[in-house]
This record gives sequence, structure tokens and C-alpha cells, in this order.
Amino acid sequence: MIDRINSNLNNCNSQKYWMKNNTNFTHSPVRENNLSNKQKAVIFASSAMGMTPVLGFLAHRKGFSLNPAKIIKTPIKDWALFKYKPVDKVLEFDDPRPIIATAAGSVAGGFIGGALVDDKSNLRAKKREVLSQLLGDVLVPIGCVYVGSKAYDRVSETLVSMMPKINSTKKLAKIFNAISENLPSSIATVVSLGVGIIAGNRVSNEINEKLYHKPVERGIKASDFAPHVDDLCMATSMMNHGSEFASKIARVIPFALLVPGYETGTAQEN
Repeated sequence: MIDRINSNLNNCNSQKYWMKNNTNFTHSPVRENNLSNKQKAVIFASSAMGMTPVLGFLAHRKGFSLNPAKIIKTPIKDWALFKYKPVDKVLEFDDPRPIIATAAGSVAGGFIGGALVDDKSNLRAKKREVLSQLLGDVLVPIGCVYVGSKAYDRVSETLVSMMPKINSTKKLAKIFNAISENLPSSIATVVSLGVGIIAGNRVSNEINEKLYHKPVERGIKASDFAPHVDDLCMATSMMNHGSEFASKIARVIPFALLVPGYETGTAQEN
């Protein structure tokens, strides 16, 4: 019995040694790090600071004042980040360019913050995460959503006209008709986003492997879906261009894009 226990312990120790020294960049389902809450707060703040110049430029182009004194006196609901009407005088995220620029600012800020507060031995992991976030979670998915939205726009009228409708003025009939009309765009959004997530993950893994000459097996994590909120919101905005609903949805995008920067800054070697 004692020999069996010792054998099991030796096997466990061997597994731990292999996991510690394995050269694959495999991400476990739950990635642990030894960062303190203060360090994480610094990284989160640096991600937000990285986005600030981009959002400031976009806000200035739309006529919002960047004077701190005027901003303080303005009601919060009328700040550039929260204002959603009139739709022609608010921040717009129905085009890939402002989303990509905002995401890049977040990732740059998160990387700088992580490099300042974390151990230098984790710098390579953060560099790899830059590619994973920008390619896998932003550029490729946004590209797929953009192409999918443009393709859907060409056939949207035909698809909507084919959907079943109830000829009635009752409330339930109106709800059914609204769901029926929006179902094609919802399916198109989910399909294009799903393709983008899978393709983005594979592309970022391949490029990381080519650059660092080591096998990369970065699986899709739950946190990877947070920045895809912007893709979903962008698709909704593009399919409902100029509507107040799309403008409301777009208010979520800057906050969702804090995640890529935070993930970059907190990345560590496994």
C-alpha cells in the first residue's frame, strides 16, 4: 500500500513538472496569475487611458467639447460616451475603423500598464496576447461581421419579405411580426460572429507560432467573448443604421473594449 501511495505521488510530481516546463502556449480553462488587486487596477486604468485619446478624437469630431470644466458642468447623460440622440450628433461605431482604433488604444494601454507593474519574465506572454487580442478578438471577427453585414444588406429586403406575418393589430401579433422581421438579421449576425471567433482564434495561433517558433494551442476562453460584444453591437448598428436603437446599443462598445487591454496586461507565462 505504501509503495502504491509513493508511486502515485511520484506520478503527480512528474505531471506537475511537465506542466511547469511544457513549452506549449496552452491556456487552461482558468488562467491564474499572481497579480494583486492593486496591480490589476493599474492595468485596468491604463487600458482606459489608452482608449481616451481615441475616444477624445472621435468625440471632438462630433462636436463634443474636451474642456474638463465644460464636461463637469454637462449632465452625465449628455457626455459623449452616453449620449445617443440625435443620432447624427453622437459617437458612431457602425464602421470598423473607430472600433479597431479604440481596441488598439486599449491593448496598448493594457500592455504598458502590465509591463510596468508585472514581472519582466511575463513580457513575452503579454506580447503574444497583443496578437491574440487584436487579431483573434478584434480584427478578424470585425472583418467577418463587416463582410456578413454587407452581404446581408443586399438580400435583407428579400429575406424579410419571406418571413411569416400575422395580419392583425393585436399586441401579440405585433410582437410576433417584429420578431419575425428581425430573425434573418439575428441569424446573419450570429453566424458571421461565430465564424469570426473561430477564424480569429486560428489566425492568431498560427501567427504566434510562426513568430515564436513554438506550438500554440490557445483555446477560446469565456473572456474572449467580452470584446465580441462590440462586433455584435456593430452588426446591429450597421443593420439599423441611423436609428436610435442602434445608437443606444453602440454605447456599450467602448466599455466592452476595455477587456482586450486588461487581458493583455494581465497575461502571464503558464
